[in-house]
Amino acid sequence: MSTVAVEPLIHHYRRKSPRLAPNFTTAKQSSLNCTRGLLSRGATFCSFKSPLRLAVRASSTEAAPVETSESADVVFDKTFSLKRTAKVEGRILIRLNSGKDEENWQLTVGCSLPGKWVLHWGVNYVNDIGSEWDQPPLEMRPPDSITIKDYAIETPLKKSSTALGSDIFYEVKIDFNLNSSITAINFVLKDADTGAWYQHRGRDFKVPLTDYLQDDGNVVGSKKGFGIWPGALGQLSNMLLNSEGAQYDGEDGTNDLREPTQQKRGLEGFYEEHYIIKESLIDSSVSVSVSRSPETAKNSLLIETDLPGDIVVHWGVCKDEGKRWEIPAEPYQAETIVFKNKAMRTLLQQKDGGHGACGCFTLDDEYVGFLFVLKLDEDTWLNYKGNDFYIPLSNSSGLHTRSRLVESEKNEQQDVLERVESGSLPMPEKTTEANQAGSAYTDNIISEIRNLVSGISSEKRRKTKSKVAQETILQEIEKLAAEAYSIFRTAIPTFSETAILEAEAEVPLVKICSGTGTGFEIVCQGFNWESHRSGKWYLELHKKAAELSSRGFTVVWLPPPTESISPEGYMPKDLYNLNSRYGSIDELKVLVTRFHEVGIKVLGDAVLNHRCAHYQNQNGIWNIYGGRLNWDDRAVVADDPHFQGRGNKSSGDNFHAAPNIDHSQDFVRKDIREWLCWLRNEIGYDGWRLDFVRGFWGGYVKEYVDASEPYFAVGEYWDSLSYTYGEMDHNQDAHRQRIVDWINATNGTAGAFDVTTKGILHSALERCEYWRLSDQKGKPPGVVGWWPSRAITFIENHDTGSTQGHWRFPGGKEMQGYAYILTHPGTPSVFYEHAFSNYGSEITELISVRNRNKIHCRSTIQITKAERDVYAAMIDEKVAMKIGPGHYEPPSGPQKWSLATEGNDYKVWEAS
Repeated sequence: MSTVAVEPLIHHYRRKSPRLAPNFTTAKQSSLNCTRGLLSRGATFCSFKSPLRLAVRASSTEAAPVETSESADVVFDKTFSLKRTAKVEGRILIRLNSGKDEENWQLTVGCSLPGKWVLHWGVNYVNDIGSEWDQPPLEMRPPDSITIKDYAIETPLKKSSTALGSDIFYEVKIDFNLNSSITAINFVLKDADTGAWYQHRGRDFKVPLTDYLQDDGNVVGSKKGFGIWPGALGQLSNMLLNSEGAQYDGEDGTNDLREPTQQKRGLEGFYEEHYIIKESLIDSSVSVSVSRSPETAKNSLLIETDLPGDIVVHWGVCKDEGKRWEIPAEPYQAETIVFKNKAMRTLLQQKDGGHGACGCFTLDDEYVGFLFVLKLDEDTWLNYKGNDFYIPLSNSSGLHTRSRLVESEKNEQQDVLERVESGSLPMPEKTTEANQAGSAYTDNIISEIRNLVSGISSEKRRKTKSKVAQETILQEIEKLAAEAYSIFRTAIPTFSETAILEAEAEVPLVKICSGTGTGFEIVCQGFNWESHRSGKWYLELHKKAAELSSRGFTVVWLPPPTESISPEGYMPKDLYNLNSRYGSIDELKVLVTRFHEVGIKVLGDAVLNHRCAHYQNQNGIWNIYGGRLNWDDRAVVADDPHFQGRGNKSSGDNFHAAPNIDHSQDFVRKDIREWLCWLRNEIGYDGWRLDFVRGFWGGYVKEYVDASEPYFAVGEYWDSLSYTYGEMDHNQDAHRQRIVDWINATNGTAGAFDVTTKGILHSALERCEYWRLSDQKGKPPGVVGWWPSRAITFIENHDTGSTQGHWRFPGGKEMQGYAYILTHPGTPSVFYEHAFSNYGSEITELISVRNRNKIHCRSTIQITKAERDVYAAMIDEKVAMKIGPGHYEPPSGPQKWSLATEGNDYKVWEAS
């Protein structure tokens, strides 16, 4: 997860067409609502080179009269209020310099844009592990600072006392002493007016106060030296930044890090600027009037707006109240084009003096309504409260037409019902046979399961069987259950389109558990953190569908599809608007269809924990929603201090960058259930990847899974592992227990990413401590060792790797990680960057081995070696593997082994 990134916004701004970005106020990609499926972001827009010649007399007055007869009747007249986003470029200013003496230093963070700015910050102390923040000591906190739970501080920026003339900026100063045990100051800048957060390359700003911290891409101050505040603060130009920090007394960097005086070697002052773009809402309007001439039996529709620049009306007509877009018959208005045989596009004519634009449309009497949206530029669309503008026209014949259509549809449906009831539309014969075969075989498996259960159920047999034997029987039960489930999946009947029209009226004979798949899934994450940049990711991925299928992947996980404040998609706004930075809704549908054609299931990335608001409440807080799901502040949890929600307390951890949604509200859950079902039906998603599930109770996930019935579902439950004095604990049972507890709360309807396994692999491979890969009972130490059928194993994703690098896998050891997860039980997930890299062929070989030997999420595993420099295991007695520089060969005996594949510090064998 991440909030609004600074650099991506800047790059988009600099690439903006000058024609569409006058001065500095407009930047690419507005956050305003856009449109239905037919409004494709990736579409080519005709360039209007000559001015329009419409039947309108434009004038400098507010209204532009339409050329109609005097007897025309006005049948509709309304002014719609609009809110558009204006974007202004500014700078985040960061300066570090020494204070009164060499031990006292000062960090200053400023912003050149006016507004209510807040610094959200925290510190790292010596021996802190990971990127977790801590609160600074009391003496370090500037006035008016408030605490945020137990990990951060928020301090308002104030108008700078050194600002002169019109160069006003806002700043906060943090004083600290070099003798403290603080190693870094972390912060993000928050715009309290809009609720937006500004980061550095998608991550928190980090100001290191030590010289040994690794630069993960978010460290500032890399360019050391002298600096000044710009503009009117030129009077500070003679201020030198102290480049001499406290001296480092140790001989090398391995000395005891708990001595604060040994942390500040080489601390230097610096000054940096980071560009940002701030959005603000501006009120505008569009007026529409319709008049009907009895003489010509035609409707004249006039559109006027005060919006500046070139405004294009993207429009269509409808013949009934279903509001389905249609193209009218020719002739068309001058300078009007047909867009993809789905809609019309007309450029409005500028009024005299440049104060807005207007246009007139003549429509035949057969149409019931006029639909439109306004297109400001290539990436900015305006609609009305999340929906298309709909203008009713004076038409009686159209209503009769619709009545006849509805009656006809009812007759057809009744005919189908009668045919089904009479038996003239029987179930396909092939399906009946498949059901009978599946039922008989499944009955045998159920009988075997019962026998196995009885083998460990009686007290006498429990005493005679060892615990290991009992666990082996339980694993066999899971394997048989997976096989029975797979048989049922392949035997699900398929109906013809006609026969299924009213099939929902019948109750299915068997209700299966959703979200768990067959057990043989191999997932590919189909994007990285930068995939949104091209704006055509769906089109690019479309070309790789066949290749992914041929390499053995069965599931692809796509990025968040919704309109989002952040371009990556994890700050969703209008959930029903699926025109995102990755492509249009039409392109998404085509992509999903393509994956289905090559036999790959598709997971949608659903962000259910939080949602960005459209409007501010009476206190200026962004917690009121627009679009189809126009919630108010009752949908926001009450215990997040940032967003003044009127809901109940959160059932999980808050995500502070956006309002956490209150899933205890009936209307919220109803809307989310309907949205997920809409995604399944409209887009064709087969399942879900659920973002930040730590934020809400797993029982709500069960409700959503039961309603949407996905083929597969996985939640992202990510928190910190256990460390002691900076070293990862061998026992991570508490960590994996928290993940298992969440899965259990979903009633097992969803799996979870095995973060525990990833973390342990980090330490094992990086420190050459392969003994970590076996727990105290000789089982895999992650979730895969406790609940393998619900463990989705991975080594990297868009958060941990890519350009974010929050928790990057040890470099050069990635293939050892894949040799582990692709041979072990659980459901492996491969990161896109690795699948299409130099590792690609090796990963494909490992997938081939897994598929040939039918390894699945419930496969049995026997760890044969877990020592300092080598780990080895046998899976289902069919595959043997080892990772690490140490030596291992599978034991010789009646079973013969042949080497299947090998690479840097890993080998995999198959039983011949």
